[in-house]
Amino acid sequence: MLRSVHRHLGKLVAGAAIAVTATAAMIAITLPGSAGADAPGDERRNGIQGQAGAGDSPGNGRGVADTPHAGVIAASPREGEHGVGRDPLTDEELNRAEELALTPAARAAGEDVTGDHGPHHLTTNLAEPLPSEADSGPRRAVVSFYDYRTDELITRTVNLDTGTVERTGTQRGVQPSPHREELREALALILADPLGDDLKGDYKHATGRPLTAPDQLWFNGDVYRTYREEHVPDELAACGEHRCVRMVTKVKDGAWIDTRDLIVDLSARTVARTG
Repeated sequence: MLRSVHRHLGKLVAGAAIAVTATAAMIAITLPGSAGADAPGDERRNGIQGQAGAGDSPGNGRGVADTPHAGVIAASPREGEHGVGRDPLTDEELNRAEELALTPAARAAGEDVTGDHGPHHLTTNLAEPLPSEADSGPRRAVVSFYDYRTDELITRTVNLDTGTVERTGTQRGVQPSPHREELREALALILADPLGDDLKGDYKHATGRPLTAPDQLWFNGDVYRTYREEHVPDELAACGEHRCVRMVTKVKDGAWIDTRDLIVDLSARTVARTG
């Protein structure tokens, strides 16, 4: 019984210590400073500015504690299909870039984190212009994928004006930060593994409800890098060549649950414990 009490005090009550450790010492992930979302009344955070009416001053006879007029939200300007110069990529350009980069041959050959056809899309960013072009050149996008069939990072630069792929790069052993869908799949693998029983037990202890799906938790994570570790279990020796992640989890609007000792090898679809 004493061990059980100590376990839950250490894993559920000391949320602040877990957040600090996870941020500063473990994986450099930015964690929220509060248990919930932004306060609903914070107008500056939500981009709403209250507008005072004309003549509403302490000397107008209404008193200093007048209630200001309701805030006004202006409609966002309509986004064009194509950006100009160094404008951020529009939604239309993002979709077009991914379609151009993911050719039918690449879709048939690659594999995403769930085993479906096509490499896993990670990021799409506006490319820097060539030195000779300055800001007058065509708009390009750099699209990155991770192919789980070959454990390769694939980067393609597409010209959005001509609709062509200008450059393709392939690298092994390069592990960029994971996409949220990869983290969700990692958490699903933990929940399906016997090593996830402690996580499910802590969640039920904190909420009184069973934990059956990743989206019941707030979660984040980063790539597990073996060179940062003093002791790497044999099961994780391939991490670096394989895509491995370490998770940080908490009950939504509630306590942190320490899952830092669970490492998911997404390439092998296995879960291992460190320490």
